[in-house]
Amino acid sequence: MAILSDAGTEVLVPIAAVIGIAFAVAQWLLVSRVKLAPSGARDKDALADSLIEEEEGLNDHNVVVRCAEIQSAIAEGATSFLFTEYQYVGAFMSIFAVVIFVFLGSVEGFSTKTHPCTYSKDRECKPALFNALFSTVSFLLGAITSVVSGFLGMKIATYANARTTLEARKGVGKAFITAFRSGAVMGFLLASNGLLVLYIAINLFKLYYGEDWEGLFESITGYGLGGSSMALFGRVGGGIYTKAADVGADLVGKVERNIPEDDPRNPAVIADNVGDNVGDIAGMGSDLFGSYAESSCAALVVASISSFGVDHDFTGMCYPLLVSSVGIIVCLITTLFATDIFEVKGVKEIEPALKKQLIISTALMTVGIALISWLALPAKFTIFNFGEQKEVSNWGLFLCVAIGLWAGLIIGYVTEYYTSNAYRQEIFPVQDVADACRTGAATNVIFGLALGYKSVIIPIFAIAVGIYVSFTIAAMYGIAMAALGMLSTIATGLSIDAYGPISDNAGGIAEMAGMSHRIRERTDALDSAGNTTAAIGKGFAIGSAALVSLALFGAFVSRAGVKVVDVLSPKVIIGLVVGAMLPYWFSAMTMKSVGKAALEMVEEVRRQFNTIPGLMEGTTKPDYANCVKISTDASIKQMIPPGALVMLTPLVVGTFFGVQTLSGVLAGALVSGVQVAISASNTGGAWDNAKKYIEAGASEHARSLGPKGSDCHKAAVIGDTIGDPLKDTSGPSLNILIKLMAVESLVFAPFFATHGGILFKLF
Repeated sequence: MAILSDAGTEVLVPIAAVIGIAFAVAQWLLVSRVKLAPSGARDKDALADSLIEEEEGLNDHNVVVRCAEIQSAIAEGATSFLFTEYQYVGAFMSIFAVVIFVFLGSVEGFSTKTHPCTYSKDRECKPALFNALFSTVSFLLGAITSVVSGFLGMKIATYANARTTLEARKGVGKAFITAFRSGAVMGFLLASNGLLVLYIAINLFKLYYGEDWEGLFESITGYGLGGSSMALFGRVGGGIYTKAADVGADLVGKVERNIPEDDPRNPAVIADNVGDNVGDIAGMGSDLFGSYAESSCAALVVASISSFGVDHDFTGMCYPLLVSSVGIIVCLITTLFATDIFEVKGVKEIEPALKKQLIISTALMTVGIALISWLALPAKFTIFNFGEQKEVSNWGLFLCVAIGLWAGLIIGYVTEYYTSNAYRQEIFPVQDVADACRTGAATNVIFGLALGYKSVIIPIFAIAVGIYVSFTIAAMYGIAMAALGMLSTIATGLSIDAYGPISDNAGGIAEMAGMSHRIRERTDALDSAGNTTAAIGKGFAIGSAALVSLALFGAFVSRAGVKVVDVLSPKVIIGLVVGAMLPYWFSAMTMKSVGKAALEMVEEVRRQFNTIPGLMEGTTKPDYANCVKISTDASIKQMIPPGALVMLTPLVVGTFFGVQTLSGVLAGALVSGVQVAISASNTGGAWDNAKKYIEAGASEHARSLGPKGSDCHKAAVIGDTIGDPLKDTSGPSLNILIKLMAVESLVFAPFFATHGGILFKLF
């Protein structure tokens, strides 16, 4: 018996979630103390004392007004895009909910009669029709939670960007705290809401299911499907939006017109800053929420047919939720180290402060996992392992979660090494890529691609070791818990992730508001650290996606009744080959979508520069709204084909070719998708920071490559422009592809097992 009682679990999980939400609200209140609207502060001297430092040659009141105007334009553009996107996504959600109900309800001919449980033959399980209904409800819950998570993240980011800019006038430390606290609002809201909604759904579903835990947790899998479905459209749509604007702004503004980044004369500059919020904030939030929901659902499905489910051990069943609950408390303590305990005083302290967050949260979480494993798990229990029950100890399961946690840290640091410009040129990271710009864009591209391919090696070994150890200890449940371990510090990871786009926006607002060079240097330092930490976040997302999709794959084959996936079988081989091709097909679609949208943007920016008198001289304002409209229309239109490819593949393969071929497709997509995603994200991140390294000119080597506008810098800008869709559209979206196909297959497994393989049955 476990030390922690069922009653204790029922209190601990919701309290941890509520504490996380309360902490997020507290951080938001602290950020809101930075007043943006000057109308309420009539005493300009008091405003200057309380808000900002005196800055040479600028009127403080006008700066605040200008920042408020720019922030309002960015927020309006982001909100408008998301509402447009959500209208299309809402229509899809409604249609797909009907598909789920019809497919799963037809498993037993829409029967309303109970039937013997699959894994507990002495018990009666609820009718398939009601399983279909509750799966549909959980799908809608997951989708709505994902949408709300992304939208709230975008709102806090657009609320905080100008406030970070104003705080930069007091010093880099004040600006850092504002940006980081804003990121923490998103991180804690998402982690806490995801946990709370899942916990409430389980308890509400229990009112109907009663003793049928097998059916209960099968229906809960829809929660993960809903979360990832919305994440796909958020990532792809947001990624196309942000990169179309970014590429258009860079190619015409920097390369052709030789004006600085975020220059207010550039017509695409507002669309570019809007894109940071809809892609990197709303998209990433939905993505990591989907990973969290799916890893939790995979663990719960396997646990429900193990001793936890058979013996109705509620505390043991809720072990994944307890790990997440401890994670929220650990992340709360970790955040205080950055905002209240260790103060950032200089530019060089920013990146170390963010890295410390990863180390502190991982170390504290290791202790937390050990504690909750001792309290919540019996000394010995059994886990379902492809038709057999495998005996596992509580300390064995602790090791599974811990190895996922530490593998995440390794992947994060390897990603940081390959995308940060802080390391010496001789040991082959970003400075080596920057140096290749001496001979033009071609060598820059060659070195960047080589860096991306090389950066795959250590993360894959880390994932492989994690898979082997966790599977050896606790079969597929161990892999699911390793994935959850990697995501257990999701609140800290998202805080660091959201910090990046907020800092990027802050720098853009400083440039557009006409602030001095020293303010821009501070925001650039914040942004550079944010780029590296964003790459770390993408590494975490891809690593966790690999483990999550493998855990979902295990749950799928168990639920579909597949005993062995034989790679020598032609049905499986054709699936493997096609599955390995899918990430390339998907990447081609997303890359071309960005290219098409960017082409429209480039033509529009050129048109405005050529036809609006006084635009280059700064005496006339560009038409920002038209560029925002181009990005919005293009991304909405272009996100549908890649989304359809991912959503339809499991349905078509499972229905027409059966579960064996679908198993091959899932395995092939997982193996190739992870490699492509890591290399794409790191290549793009390296090119971005190589450009920033030259622009900053912080070392003698960097100054020898610059200044801005030099041939070396133009080569770096071209590399960065090529890398933009790789690191912000195709790469991050691939981890959703491998997860979403796996969780969709799991949800529809009963239908595929019963009615799938139509073509093979005919021939």
